[in-house]
Amino acid sequence: MDSDDVPQGIDLDRPNAARAYDWALGGTANWAMDRQYGEAALKAYPELRKAARANRAFLGRAVRYCVENGITQFLDLGSGVPTMGNVHEIADNLDEDSRCVYVDIEPVAVAHSRVLLEESGDPERHAVVHADLCHADEVWDAAVETGVLDPDQPVGLLTVAVLHFLPDATGVQEAIRDYRALAQPGSLYVLSSVTSSGLEDHEQGQLDKLKEVSKRSSTPGVLRTHDEIMAFFGDFELAEPGLVPLGQWRPDEPDAKDAAIKTAIGGVARKPGRRNG
Repeated sequence: MDSDDVPQGIDLDRPNAARAYDWALGGTANWAMDRQYGEAALKAYPELRKAARANRAFLGRAVRYCVENGITQFLDLGSGVPTMGNVHEIADNLDEDSRCVYVDIEPVAVAHSRVLLEESGDPERHAVVHADLCHADEVWDAAVETGVLDPDQPVGLLTVAVLHFLPDATGVQEAIRDYRALAQPGSLYVLSSVTSSGLEDHEQGQLDKLKEVSKRSSTPGVLRTHDEIMAFFGDFELAEPGLVPLGQWRPDEPDAKDAAIKTAIGGVARKPGRRNG
């Protein structure tokens, strides 16, 4: 990105995970510091780009699953810098009346999302909220105030590749609990996260190095076990095949490269019960 295109409020003193993730996927919404950080992260964890692509592919499959199971509106929490295969684009391909609100705290992600929606979105069906996802009530109210989301209908909640940048001290566990409570029965929750469970010694070593590198950024990483990540689903009912490595979650076609990525897991779960009203 050109230095003249710096959105207001951006921190240019430290690299940022959202911009580095954009770099890993081949995007241009990043600065030299983010690319240097990305290179250091890639050296620590050589599978970084493969993991990023596997995560993006999982997102696409999960959104399609949501639409195919009756979800027509989405709240994408920690949506990041838009790239190919964004939530609203995937959903629109299956339901031209689908709706989506993106939420991110990173000004670059918000600015690029707004540009994307101005170019290819529908203001009545798509919106962006600049906010901290850990403030669930505020985010929910802001999303509803856009006029895009109907709080009386089930919603697709997404926290894809963001929880591992939010330590418990941020209140993220309580925030996700509140989102689950606010969502109508029948809502689906899509989650993916880096995990420290079920890894070979060399994989664990790489993640430990990656976590250390992340301390240089404005978004240092946190490693959670499979059970700790599972807890974010609360009493939601997991769809098959459960919380599994990303490449193993309902793959369109078996992909040995994606299946080999064990450091990131994902799943989709449904809120039980009957809708209000």
